[in-house]
Amino acid sequence: MQRRTALLATPALLAPTARAQGTWPSRPIRLISPFPPGGTTDILARQVAPPLATALGQAVVVENRSGGAGAVGVVETLRAPADGHTICLTISTLVTGALLTRQPYHPVNDVAPILHLANVANILVVNKALPIHSVQDLIAYGRANPGRLSYGSPGIGSSVHIAGEMFKAATGIDMVHIPYRGGGPALADLVGGQLQLMFGNASSTLPFVRADSLRALAVTAATRQAYLPELPTVAEAGLPGFEIVEWYAMIGPAGISPAIIARLNLAIMAIVGSPESRARLLDLGAEVIGGTPAQFGDYLKTEMERMTTLVRTANLRME
Repeated sequence: MQRRTALLATPALLAPTARAQGTWPSRPIRLISPFPPGGTTDILARQVAPPLATALGQAVVVENRSGGAGAVGVVETLRAPADGHTICLTISTLVTGALLTRQPYHPVNDVAPILHLANVANILVVNKALPIHSVQDLIAYGRANPGRLSYGSPGIGSSVHIAGEMFKAATGIDMVHIPYRGGGPALADLVGGQLQLMFGNASSTLPFVRADSLRALAVTAATRQAYLPELPTVAEAGLPGFEIVEWYAMIGPAGISPAIIARLNLAIMAIVGSPESRARLLDLGAEVIGGTPAQFGDYLKTEMERMTTLVRTANLRME
């Protein structure tokens, strides 16, 4: 079960750390979004930036540094001075990307955890031309047509990629993985028939499902989701224990002052934890998580252990 927090920051809570770091921020803050404009990460970053600037009294400038399934932006962030003026809104590829590609950082040791923002489930969707209306249909079709199914992802190590490999390992189906530079192009090819299926991020996939352009079969979360309550989980549909979500979080380079991290944590949680923000994020398929920097640090360590085991079990290869 995912942890949640009902604690929102207030001016009284922010005041002690604000006084402790009176000289910070002394210049505009760079908020790096490690994916192209338009995706969930970029939407979240641009939703957070204006009110964060108001809370901190300095401009917060969103910079898109895309590439390597988020690795380019993460590396840019972790190489910056640890003075609190460069932060990054990253996703779960922080961990899985480092496990599956050669990166110059350690996803736990080199990172200052600030806040676990939200989780987004994946939706298993198929091209509507296929005679597939359930997870069991997909399994039967895949076993009867080895090598004829291909699935897309926004990059190696993304939850979309990991979910596809988990599905292959659990069912024995021979599917071809086709990585793209983003989820948008992959979804476009899925609608067009160049791909057959995808474990798409809910935020980007929901519009296609709601427009009846793609057929949804299941969600990858542990429980059904409020935005499509009639849709079963993959576990319910016949693969017990199948669970993966894309998590979104704010990080910085290791070594940032704990007082600065605390101030950032409280300010950002006040933004994403408001009822209005929670409602907007839920419409995107995102569930606000929240919590303290220490809680997110513990979550990172757990994710590193869990994903290391998953990568080994699914026999995923480092690229």
